[in-house]
Amino acid sequence: MQSEIAIAGAGIGGLTAALSLADAGFAVRVFESVPELRPLGVGINLLPHAVRELDELGLAGELEAAGVACSELAYTTKRGQRIWAEPRGLCAGYRWPQISIHRGVMQLALLRAARERIGAERIELGAQLERFAPHPGGVRVKLRERAGGLRELDARLLVAADGIHSTARRALWPDEGPPCWNGAVMWRGVARAAPLLDGRTMIMSGHTAQKFVCYPIERPGADGRQLLNFVAELRFPAGPLAEREDWSKRGELADFLPRFAAWRFGWLDVPELVRAADAVFVYPMVDRDPLPRWSFGPVTLLGDAAHPMFPIGSNGASQAILDARVLTGCLRHHAGDPERALSRYDEIRRAATAEIVLANRRQGPEAAMQLVEERAPGGFAAIGDVVSDVELAAIAEGYKRIAGFSVAELNERGSLAAPTP
Repeated sequence: MQSEIAIAGAGIGGLTAALSLADAGFAVRVFESVPELRPLGVGINLLPHAVRELDELGLAGELEAAGVACSELAYTTKRGQRIWAEPRGLCAGYRWPQISIHRGVMQLALLRAARERIGAERIELGAQLERFAPHPGGVRVKLRERAGGLRELDARLLVAADGIHSTARRALWPDEGPPCWNGAVMWRGVARAAPLLDGRTMIMSGHTAQKFVCYPIERPGADGRQLLNFVAELRFPAGPLAEREDWSKRGELADFLPRFAAWRFGWLDVPELVRAADAVFVYPMVDRDPLPRWSFGPVTLLGDAAHPMFPIGSNGASQAILDARVLTGCLRHHAGDPERALSRYDEIRRAATAEIVLANRRQGPEAAMQLVEERAPGGFAAIGDVVSDVELAAIAEGYKRIAGFSVAELNERGSLAAPTP
Protein backbone atom coordinates (compact mmCIF):
# COMPACT_ATOMS: atom_id res chain seq x y z
CA MET A 1 0.00 0.00 0.00
CA GLN A 2 2.97 2.34 0.55
CA SER A 3 3.28 2.81 -3.22
CA GLU A 4 -0.28 4.16 -3.43
CA ILE A 5 -1.37 7.76 -3.63
CA ALA A 6 -3.98 8.40 -0.95
CA ILE A 7 -6.70 10.91 -1.83
CA ALA A 8 -8.81 12.41 0.95
CA GLY A 9 -12.23 13.40 -0.39
CA ALA A 10 -14.54 11.93 -3.03
CA GLY A 11 -15.89 15.18 -4.36
CA ILE A 12 -15.40 16.36 -7.93
CA GLY A 13 -11.74 17.22 -7.40
CA GLY A 14 -10.82 14.06 -5.50
CA LEU A 15 -12.56 11.69 -7.91
CA THR A 16 -11.16 13.44 -10.97
CA ALA A 17 -7.69 13.20 -9.45
CA ALA A 18 -8.19 9.51 -8.79
CA LEU A 19 -9.36 8.83 -12.36
CA SER A 20 -6.62 10.95 -13.89
CA LEU A 21 -3.82 9.43 -11.84
CA ALA A 22 -5.08 5.90 -12.41
CA ASP A 23 -5.29 6.58 -16.14
CA ALA A 24 -1.60 7.56 -16.01
CA GLY A 25 -0.69 4.29 -14.29
CA PHE A 26 -0.53 5.34 -10.64
CA ALA A 27 -2.05 3.27 -7.84
CA VAL A 28 -4.61 5.33 -5.91
CA ARG A 29 -6.93 4.94 -2.96
CA VAL A 30 -9.77 7.38 -2.11
CA PHE A 31 -11.22 8.04 1.34
CA GLU A 32 -14.45 9.94 1.95
CA SER A 33 -15.98 10.86 5.31
CA VAL A 34 -19.67 10.34 4.40
CA PRO A 35 -20.94 6.73 4.43
CA GLU A 36 -22.93 7.14 1.22
CA LEU A 37 -22.67 9.48 -1.75
CA ARG A 38 -26.10 10.67 -2.88
CA PRO A 39 -27.08 13.10 -5.66
CA LEU A 40 -27.24 16.11 -3.36
CA GLY A 41 -26.72 19.76 -4.12
CA VAL A 42 -27.73 21.99 -6.99
CA GLY A 43 -26.30 22.98 -10.36
CA ILE A 44 -22.77 23.73 -11.46
CA ASN A 45 -21.15 24.82 -14.71
CA LEU A 46 -18.16 23.05 -16.22
CA LEU A 47 -16.20 25.47 -18.36
CA PRO A 48 -14.68 24.31 -21.67
CA HIS A 49 -11.14 23.98 -20.28
CA ALA A 50 -12.43 21.54 -17.64
CA VAL A 51 -14.60 19.67 -20.14
CA ARG A 52 -11.52 19.30 -22.36
CA GLU A 53 -9.75 17.42 -19.57
CA LEU A 54 -12.79 15.28 -18.77
CA ASP A 55 -13.07 14.45 -22.46
CA GLU A 56 -9.57 12.98 -22.35
CA LEU A 57 -10.78 10.74 -19.53
CA GLY A 58 -13.71 9.60 -21.67
CA LEU A 59 -16.34 11.31 -19.49
CA ALA A 60 -17.46 14.40 -21.39
CA GLY A 61 -20.07 12.64 -23.53
CA GLU A 62 -21.85 11.09 -20.55
CA LEU A 63 -21.84 14.37 -18.63
CA GLU A 64 -23.16 16.37 -21.57
CA ALA A 65 -25.97 13.84 -22.05
CA ALA A 66 -26.89 14.22 -18.37
CA GLY A 67 -26.79 18.03 -18.47
CA VAL A 68 -27.10 20.89 -20.94
CA ALA A 69 -24.53 22.36 -23.33
CA CYS A 70 -24.76 26.07 -22.53
CA SER A 71 -25.21 28.25 -25.63
CA GLU A 72 -25.15 31.75 -24.15
CA LEU A 73 -24.45 33.71 -20.98
CA ALA A 74 -26.72 36.76 -20.71
CA TYR A 75 -26.49 39.60 -18.18
CA THR A 76 -29.53 41.74 -17.40
CA THR A 77 -30.48 44.50 -15.00
CA LYS A 78 -32.79 44.05 -12.02
CA ARG A 79 -35.61 44.99 -14.42
CA GLY A 80 -34.69 42.29 -16.91
CA GLN A 81 -33.17 44.68 -19.46
CA ARG A 82 -30.39 42.97 -21.41
CA ILE A 83 -26.92 44.37 -20.75
CA TRP A 84 -24.67 41.95 -22.55
CA ALA A 85 -24.73 38.43 -23.91
CA GLU A 86 -21.89 36.26 -25.13
CA PRO A 87 -21.91 32.84 -26.78
CA ARG A 88 -20.54 30.01 -24.69
CA GLY A 89 -18.96 26.62 -25.32
CA LEU A 90 -19.26 25.30 -28.85
CA CYS A 91 -21.28 28.37 -29.85
CA ALA A 92 -18.28 30.56 -28.96
CA GLY A 93 -15.85 28.56 -31.08
CA TYR A 94 -14.43 26.28 -28.42
CA ARG A 95 -13.74 22.70 -29.40
CA TRP A 96 -15.51 21.59 -26.21
CA PRO A 97 -18.88 22.55 -24.71
CA GLN A 98 -19.67 24.34 -21.48
CA ILE A 99 -21.82 21.89 -19.53
CA SER A 100 -24.45 22.87 -16.97
CA ILE A 101 -25.28 19.88 -14.78
CA HIS A 102 -26.55 18.88 -11.35
CA ARG A 103 -23.56 18.58 -9.02
CA GLY A 104 -24.83 15.35 -7.50
CA VAL A 105 -25.41 13.76 -10.90
CA MET A 106 -21.86 14.60 -11.92
CA GLN A 107 -20.35 13.35 -8.68
CA LEU A 108 -22.13 10.00 -9.01
CA ALA A 109 -20.99 9.68 -12.63
CA LEU A 110 -17.40 10.19 -11.48
CA LEU A 111 -17.92 7.69 -8.65
CA ARG A 112 -19.23 5.02 -11.06
CA ALA A 113 -16.28 5.55 -13.36
CA ALA A 114 -13.83 5.38 -10.45
CA ARG A 115 -15.30 2.13 -9.14
CA GLU A 116 -15.20 0.57 -12.60
CA ARG A 117 -11.69 1.71 -13.53
CA ILE A 118 -9.90 1.72 -10.19
CA GLY A 119 -11.87 -0.88 -8.27
CA ALA A 120 -14.69 -0.41 -5.78
CA GLU A 121 -12.44 -1.61 -2.97
CA ARG A 122 -10.18 1.41 -3.53
CA ILE A 123 -13.00 3.90 -2.96
CA GLU A 124 -13.68 3.82 0.78
CA LEU A 125 -16.67 5.68 2.22
CA GLY A 126 -17.19 6.42 5.90
CA ALA A 127 -13.47 7.04 6.52
CA GLN A 128 -12.45 10.59 7.44
CA LEU A 129 -8.93 11.96 7.42
CA GLU A 130 -7.96 12.50 11.05
CA ARG A 131 -4.25 13.30 10.89
CA PHE A 132 -1.08 12.48 9.03
CA ALA A 133 2.69 12.64 9.45
CA PRO A 134 5.75 12.04 7.28
CA HIS A 135 6.92 8.44 7.33
CA PRO A 136 9.98 6.83 5.75
CA GLY A 137 9.23 6.63 2.05
CA GLY A 138 6.01 8.62 2.24
CA VAL A 139 3.27 9.57 4.69
CA ARG A 140 1.38 7.78 7.46
CA VAL A 141 -2.33 8.56 7.37
CA LYS A 142 -4.79 8.02 10.23
CA LEU A 143 -8.47 7.66 9.39
CA ARG A 144 -11.50 7.95 11.66
CA GLU A 145 -14.09 5.31 10.76
CA ARG A 146 -17.83 5.69 11.22
CA ALA A 147 -17.80 3.35 14.22
CA GLY A 148 -15.38 5.76 15.89
CA GLY A 149 -12.19 3.76 15.69
CA LEU A 150 -8.92 4.89 14.17
CA ARG A 151 -6.89 3.00 11.63
CA GLU A 152 -3.74 3.91 9.81
CA LEU A 153 -2.10 3.25 6.50
CA ASP A 154 1.12 4.18 4.80
CA ALA A 155 1.03 5.86 1.40
CA ARG A 156 3.59 7.36 -0.93
CA LEU A 157 1.67 10.64 -1.16
CA LEU A 158 -1.41 12.27 0.35
CA VAL A 159 -3.59 14.50 -1.83
CA ALA A 160 -6.07 16.38 0.36
CA ALA A 161 -9.22 17.20 -1.62
CA ASP A 162 -11.36 17.47 1.50
CA GLY A 163 -13.07 20.80 0.93
CA ILE A 164 -13.11 24.30 2.38
CA HIS A 165 -12.89 22.92 5.94
CA SER A 166 -9.99 20.64 5.00
CA THR A 167 -8.43 18.70 7.84
CA ALA A 168 -5.11 18.73 6.00
CA ARG A 169 -5.17 22.48 5.40
CA ARG A 170 -5.97 23.10 9.05
CA ALA A 171 -3.03 20.89 10.09
CA LEU A 172 -0.64 22.61 7.68
CA TRP A 173 -1.89 26.14 8.48
CA PRO A 174 -3.34 25.90 12.02
CA ASP A 175 -3.56 29.66 12.58
CA GLU A 176 -5.57 30.49 9.45
CA GLY A 177 -8.96 30.88 11.09
CA PRO A 178 -12.45 30.58 9.58
CA PRO A 179 -13.39 31.28 5.95
CA CYS A 180 -13.75 34.90 4.79
CA TRP A 181 -17.33 36.16 4.29
CA ASN A 182 -18.07 39.07 1.96
CA GLY A 183 -21.55 39.81 3.34
CA ALA A 184 -23.45 38.00 0.57
CA VAL A 185 -25.90 35.18 1.28
CA MET A 186 -27.13 32.78 -1.39
CA TRP A 187 -30.40 30.88 -1.49
CA ARG A 188 -30.07 28.02 -3.97
CA GLY A 189 -32.52 25.52 -5.42
CA VAL A 190 -33.77 23.66 -8.47
CA ALA A 191 -37.26 23.62 -9.95
CA ARG A 192 -39.01 22.20 -13.02
CA ALA A 193 -40.37 24.89 -15.30
CA ALA A 194 -40.80 25.87 -18.92
CA PRO A 195 -37.44 26.31 -20.68
CA LEU A 196 -35.68 29.61 -20.05
CA LEU A 197 -35.27 31.49 -23.36
CA ASP A 198 -33.73 28.92 -25.79
CA GLY A 199 -33.44 26.24 -23.09
CA ARG A 200 -29.63 26.49 -23.10
CA THR A 201 -29.02 30.01 -21.80
CA MET A 202 -27.54 31.00 -18.45
CA ILE A 203 -28.78 34.34 -17.12
CA MET A 204 -27.46 36.66 -14.42
CA SER A 205 -29.67 39.56 -13.35
CA GLY A 206 -29.25 42.44 -10.93
CA HIS A 207 -26.08 43.85 -9.37
CA THR A 208 -23.66 43.30 -6.51
CA ALA A 209 -26.18 43.89 -3.69
CA GLN A 210 -28.99 41.82 -5.21
CA LYS A 211 -28.62 39.19 -7.90
CA PHE A 212 -30.47 36.26 -9.44
CA VAL A 213 -28.75 33.52 -11.46
CA CYS A 214 -30.62 30.86 -13.40
CA TYR A 215 -29.71 28.15 -15.91
CA PRO A 216 -30.98 24.74 -17.05
CA ILE A 217 -29.23 21.58 -15.85
CA GLU A 218 -31.31 18.99 -17.73
CA ARG A 219 -32.77 18.81 -21.21
CA PRO A 220 -36.57 19.28 -21.49
CA GLY A 221 -38.64 16.20 -20.62
CA ALA A 222 -41.71 14.76 -22.32
CA ASP A 223 -43.85 17.46 -20.71
CA GLY A 224 -41.68 20.20 -22.25
CA ARG A 225 -40.33 21.37 -18.90
CA GLN A 226 -36.74 21.20 -17.74
CA LEU A 227 -34.89 21.37 -14.46
CA LEU A 228 -33.65 24.91 -13.76
CA ASN A 229 -31.00 25.78 -11.20
CA PHE A 230 -31.31 29.15 -9.47
CA VAL A 231 -29.39 31.28 -7.01
CA ALA A 232 -30.94 34.30 -5.28
CA GLU A 233 -28.31 36.47 -3.64
CA LEU A 234 -28.52 39.40 -1.22
CA ARG A 235 -25.67 41.29 0.37
CA PHE A 236 -25.60 42.48 3.97
CA PRO A 237 -22.97 44.30 6.03
CA ALA A 238 -20.05 41.89 6.25
CA GLY A 239 -19.00 40.60 9.63
CA PRO A 240 -18.16 37.34 11.37
CA LEU A 241 -20.36 34.40 10.41
CA ALA A 242 -22.89 33.54 13.07
CA GLU A 243 -22.47 29.82 12.45
CA ARG A 244 -20.50 27.45 10.28
CA GLU A 245 -21.78 27.33 6.71
CA ASP A 246 -23.47 24.12 5.56
CA TRP A 247 -24.51 23.29 1.97
CA SER A 248 -27.48 21.27 3.25
CA LYS A 249 -28.98 23.98 5.49
CA ARG A 250 -32.61 24.74 4.54
CA GLY A 251 -33.50 28.35 3.86
CA GLU A 252 -36.76 30.23 4.39
CA LEU A 253 -38.49 31.99 1.50
CA ALA A 254 -39.54 34.82 3.79
CA ASP A 255 -35.89 35.73 4.33
CA PHE A 256 -35.27 36.71 0.70
CA LEU A 257 -38.20 36.24 -1.70
CA PRO A 258 -40.06 39.49 -0.80
CA ARG A 259 -37.02 41.39 -2.10
CA PHE A 260 -37.55 39.72 -5.50
CA ALA A 261 -41.33 40.19 -5.66
CA ALA A 262 -41.13 42.57 -8.64
CA TRP A 263 -38.65 40.46 -10.60
CA ARG A 264 -41.10 39.31 -13.29
CA PHE A 265 -39.52 39.83 -16.68
CA GLY A 266 -41.92 38.07 -19.04
CA TRP A 267 -39.26 35.55 -20.00
CA LEU A 268 -38.58 34.77 -16.31
CA ASP A 269 -40.84 35.00 -13.25
CA VAL A 270 -38.47 34.79 -10.30
CA PRO A 271 -41.06 34.40 -7.49
CA GLU A 272 -42.91 31.69 -9.42
CA LEU A 273 -39.74 29.73 -10.13
CA VAL A 274 -38.49 29.89 -6.55
CA ARG A 275 -41.84 28.75 -5.16
CA ALA A 276 -41.77 25.74 -7.50
CA ALA A 277 -38.65 24.36 -5.80
CA ASP A 278 -39.07 21.48 -3.38
CA ALA A 279 -36.46 23.03 -1.11
CA VAL A 280 -34.19 26.06 -0.94
CA PHE A 281 -30.76 25.92 0.69
CA VAL A 282 -29.02 28.91 2.24
CA TYR A 283 -25.27 29.44 2.19
CA PRO A 284 -23.02 32.45 2.85
CA MET A 285 -20.59 33.42 0.10
CA VAL A 286 -17.20 32.53 1.57
CA ASP A 287 -13.66 31.95 0.41
CA ARG A 288 -10.18 31.90 1.92
CA ASP A 289 -7.10 34.00 1.35
CA PRO A 290 -4.59 32.45 -1.06
CA LEU A 291 -1.92 30.44 0.70
CA PRO A 292 1.84 30.87 0.23
CA ARG A 293 2.26 27.10 -0.07
CA TRP A 294 0.17 23.96 -0.65
CA SER A 295 2.77 21.17 -0.74
CA PHE A 296 4.77 19.94 2.23
CA GLY A 297 6.93 16.95 1.40
CA PRO A 298 4.59 14.07 0.47
CA VAL A 299 1.38 16.05 1.16
CA THR A 300 -0.49 18.56 -0.99
CA LEU A 301 -3.88 20.26 -1.30
CA LEU A 302 -6.34 20.21 -4.21
CA GLY A 303 -9.64 21.90 -5.10
CA ASP A 304 -11.50 23.76 -2.36
CA ALA A 305 -8.96 22.57 0.19
CA ALA A 306 -6.33 24.54 -1.72
CA HIS A 307 -8.21 27.53 -3.16
CA PRO A 308 -11.85 28.00 -2.09
CA MET A 309 -13.29 30.87 -4.11
CA PHE A 310 -16.53 32.79 -4.39
CA PRO A 311 -18.90 31.05 -6.85
CA ILE A 312 -18.47 33.76 -9.45
CA GLY A 313 -17.55 32.96 -13.03
CA SER A 314 -18.45 29.25 -12.72
CA ASN A 315 -14.93 28.31 -11.71
CA GLY A 316 -14.88 26.24 -8.51
CA ALA A 317 -15.41 22.74 -9.90
CA SER A 318 -13.55 23.56 -13.12
CA GLN A 319 -10.43 24.65 -11.27
CA ALA A 320 -10.45 21.48 -9.15
CA ILE A 321 -10.48 19.44 -12.37
CA LEU A 322 -7.54 21.44 -13.72
CA ASP A 323 -5.69 20.84 -10.44
CA ALA A 324 -6.14 17.10 -10.86
CA ARG A 325 -4.81 17.11 -14.40
CA VAL A 326 -1.78 19.31 -13.69
CA LEU A 327 -0.95 17.14 -10.68
CA THR A 328 -1.03 14.11 -12.96
CA GLY A 329 1.28 15.77 -15.48
CA CYS A 330 3.78 16.73 -12.79
CA LEU A 331 3.82 13.22 -11.33
CA ARG A 332 4.30 11.71 -14.77
CA HIS A 333 7.33 13.89 -15.42
CA HIS A 334 8.84 13.53 -11.94
CA ALA A 335 7.84 9.90 -11.32
CA GLY A 336 11.16 9.18 -9.66
CA ASP A 337 10.83 12.15 -7.30
CA PRO A 338 7.14 12.52 -6.37
CA GLU A 339 7.80 15.17 -3.74
CA ARG A 340 9.41 17.31 -6.42
CA ALA A 341 6.29 16.68 -8.50
CA LEU A 342 4.07 18.05 -5.72
CA SER A 343 6.25 21.13 -5.45
CA ARG A 344 6.04 21.72 -9.19
CA TYR A 345 2.25 21.26 -9.13
CA ASP A 346 2.15 23.80 -6.29
CA GLU A 347 4.20 26.30 -8.32
CA ILE A 348 1.95 26.03 -11.37
CA ARG A 349 -1.50 25.93 -9.85
CA ARG A 350 -1.17 28.10 -6.76
CA ALA A 351 -0.36 31.28 -8.68
CA ALA A 352 -3.06 30.64 -11.27
CA THR A 353 -5.82 30.00 -8.75
CA ALA A 354 -4.79 32.85 -6.44
CA GLU A 355 -5.41 35.26 -9.31
CA ILE A 356 -8.91 33.84 -9.78
CA VAL A 357 -9.73 34.04 -6.06
CA LEU A 358 -8.82 37.73 -6.08
CA ALA A 359 -10.63 38.41 -9.38
CA ASN A 360 -13.80 36.83 -7.96
CA ARG A 361 -13.60 39.17 -4.99
CA ARG A 362 -13.79 41.98 -7.54
CA GLN A 363 -16.94 40.37 -9.02
CA GLY A 364 -15.13 38.79 -11.97
CA PRO A 365 -17.20 39.00 -15.18
CA GLU A 366 -20.26 40.06 -13.16
CA ALA A 367 -18.69 43.50 -12.76
CA ALA A 368 -20.60 44.44 -15.91
CA MET A 369 -23.90 44.32 -14.01
CA GLN A 370 -22.61 46.55 -11.23
CA LEU A 371 -21.21 49.01 -13.74
CA VAL A 372 -24.64 49.44 -15.35
CA GLU A 373 -26.39 49.68 -11.97
CA GLU A 374 -24.08 52.51 -10.95
CA ARG A 375 -24.48 54.41 -14.21
CA ALA A 376 -28.19 53.81 -14.82
CA PRO A 377 -29.96 52.61 -11.66
CA GLY A 378 -33.33 53.60 -13.10
CA GLY A 379 -32.89 51.68 -16.34
CA PHE A 380 -32.05 52.83 -19.84
CA ALA A 381 -33.51 53.33 -23.31
CA ALA A 382 -30.45 51.80 -25.01
CA ILE A 383 -27.55 50.01 -23.36
CA GLY A 384 -25.14 51.81 -25.67
CA ASP A 385 -26.04 55.03 -23.86
CA VAL A 386 -24.71 53.52 -20.63
CA VAL A 387 -21.77 51.30 -21.52
CA SER A 388 -20.03 50.35 -24.76
CA ASP A 389 -19.62 46.90 -26.23
CA VAL A 390 -15.87 47.46 -26.01
CA GLU A 391 -16.05 47.91 -22.22
CA LEU A 392 -18.26 44.86 -21.78
CA ALA A 393 -16.15 42.67 -24.04
CA ALA A 394 -13.00 43.73 -22.16
CA ILE A 395 -14.53 42.63 -18.83
CA ALA A 396 -15.55 39.25 -20.25
CA GLU A 397 -12.30 38.55 -22.09
CA GLY A 398 -10.17 39.71 -19.16
CA TYR A 399 -11.78 37.16 -16.88
CA LYS A 400 -11.39 34.37 -19.43
CA ARG A 401 -7.69 35.15 -19.64
CA ILE A 402 -7.30 35.06 -15.85
CA ALA A 403 -9.25 31.80 -15.56
CA GLY A 404 -7.40 30.18 -18.46
CA PHE A 405 -10.18 29.63 -20.96
CA SER A 406 -9.79 32.19 -23.72
CA VAL A 407 -10.86 30.50 -26.94
CA ALA A 408 -7.60 30.66 -28.88
CA GLU A 409 -5.45 29.65 -25.91
CA LEU A 410 -7.59 26.65 -25.01
CA ASN A 411 -8.10 25.35 -28.53
CA GLU A 412 -4.35 25.39 -29.21
CA ARG A 413 -2.84 24.05 -25.99
CA GLY A 414 -2.05 20.45 -25.17
CA SER A 415 -3.34 18.26 -22.38
CA LEU A 416 -2.66 19.41 -18.83
CA ALA A 417 -1.97 15.79 -17.91
CA ALA A 418 0.95 15.56 -20.34
CA PRO A 419 4.29 15.23 -18.51
CA THR A 420 4.97 18.68 -17.01
CA PRO A 421 8.63 19.62 -16.39
